[in-house]
Formats: sequence, C-alpha cells, structure tokens
Amino acid sequence: MVKVILNDKIIDRSEAAIDIEDRGYQFGDGVYEVIRVYDGVLFTGDEHLERFYSSADKIKITVPFQKEELLELMNQLIQVNDVHDGSIYMQLTRGASPRNHVFPSADTKPVLTAYTKEVARPVESLENGVAAMVADDIRWLRCDIKSLNLLPNLLAKQAATEQGCYEAILHRNGLVTEGSASNAYIVVDGKIKTHPATNLILNGITRQVVARLCKENNIPFSEEAFTLEELRNADEIFVTSTTSEVMPVVKLDEREIGNGKPGQVTRKLQTLFVEEFESAKQAYSL
Repeated sequence: MVKVILNDKIIDRSEAAIDIEDRGYQFGDGVYEVIRVYDGVLFTGDEHLERFYSSADKIKITVPFQKEELLELMNQLIQVNDVHDGSIYMQLTRGASPRNHVFPSADTKPVLTAYTKEVARPVESLENGVAAMVADDIRWLRCDIKSLNLLPNLLAKQAATEQGCYEAILHRNGLVTEGSASNAYIVVDGKIKTHPATNLILNGITRQVVARLCKENNIPFSEEAFTLEELRNADEIFVTSTTSEVMPVVKLDEREIGNGKPGQVTRKLQTLFVEEFESAKQAYSL
C-alpha cells in the first residue's frame, strides 16, 4: 500500500483526507517543494527545506516542524515506499477554516502533506536536447516564493506542449526571466548568463548547484538579465530544474540554436551535475 504524509504521520494514501475548506484548496494559500530522489537518496534535501521554510515565512505560515524532523519524515516516506529514482512532493497550507480572504485565527493549524513517485531521468532529452517557445511572463511579482498559485505557469506550459515544445521561456517586456517550470540560461562565447535571483524568478535549487559548479570549475557565470534578441542569437540555451536537471534547448520557436545539438558548455555542466549527485549518493551511504 502506498504511503503518504499527513501532518506528522505516515499513513496509507487511501486514508488521507483534506478538509474541503482547506485554504490551499480554496485560495492556493500555501507553499510546496519537489525534491529529487536518486537511488533512494534525497538530493539537495537541506537546500530544498531551506527554501520551503523561507517561502512559508514570506507568506506568514509557520512550519510546525523543526527542519531535522521534517527531513527525517521525508526520508522515512522514501524508504517505506521503496522509491528508487523519483521525487517527493511536499506542501504546506495555512490550514482549514471558514472561507474568508482574511487570515484565520492564530490557532488554525497548518496542514502538511507529502507523497512520492517514481520518475525516471529524462535521459533521451538530456542527450538530444529539446524544443522551447517564447511566451509572455504574466505571473505575479513574487516569483521568489514557491507558492501553490501556478495557473500562469500551467497556461504557458500547456501552450508549449500544444506546440510540441518541452518548455516555454518567459519574458517581461523583452527581458527573459525563466521557464514556466525551470530556470533559463544562455551561453555566448563560453560565458553563461541567467536572470539574477530577484522577486521575478524562483531561485532554483538546481540553479544554485549549477552556479556553484561553475565557480568551482572556472566556467564564466553571470547573474545578468538578457534580452529576447540575446536568447535567439545565443550559442547555447539550457534550462534547469529538479526533474529536468541540465536540459539543453536546441530549438527555439522552430529555429535551431547553434548547430541544433547540445553545446560544449551545456555538456560540461551535465557531466558535472551527474558527478554531483553520484557523489551525494556515495556520501549518504558512508
């Protein structure tokens, strides 16, 4: 029987129930995280939890667990569900109370839920690259918060899917921000550019890993906004996310990028990223 987390307990999924007046359901009043699992081991779990707590704090929800307790609970769920290569989804809402735009009383208990699933690495896409399209960024101005309010992201992702694309790369008035479900990068003359970690993007955990790997390996990396024109004329484009890893974009709006194949800088980062999670797995087993 598949197990899930409901508040502080691991229970059968069939037993899990959420109140119809839960504010996550009615208002999207909550935050979430998706954490990758490689060979049964959480990857960058601490970093994801740091962002989880930060997002909750920004919308004034107190996480009713110590970080160590929550991490242990997540690891228990992975083990009991025997997850090999997959992910764990976790979310926290402000809780259940009579519907009102005003926050409920202070004694309203936040609701934590989490579940796991098997997710294979997208090996073929990582090897060959994917297509993307450009779309307007119509999201709110606090994209740094990983909130449950994702309707604009869904609309962009659906539009991309309908055009046979893997991702929609978003822009505000001609300045590229990020993807609908990823961070976006260009490579020009061997140098990487990506939008600064402001309120206009989510500071992805994979983004943070990539930035560190670039620093450690002397790969030029600049947090600098770039234009649609720069995007379209880039030598390489790639996007990153928890489940996409370092994903090459080889076609944009039906036009090939470079020679239509993943570029050298992207390939180097893919190799370094795989080494990173392999190292994390080995460290966990010691």
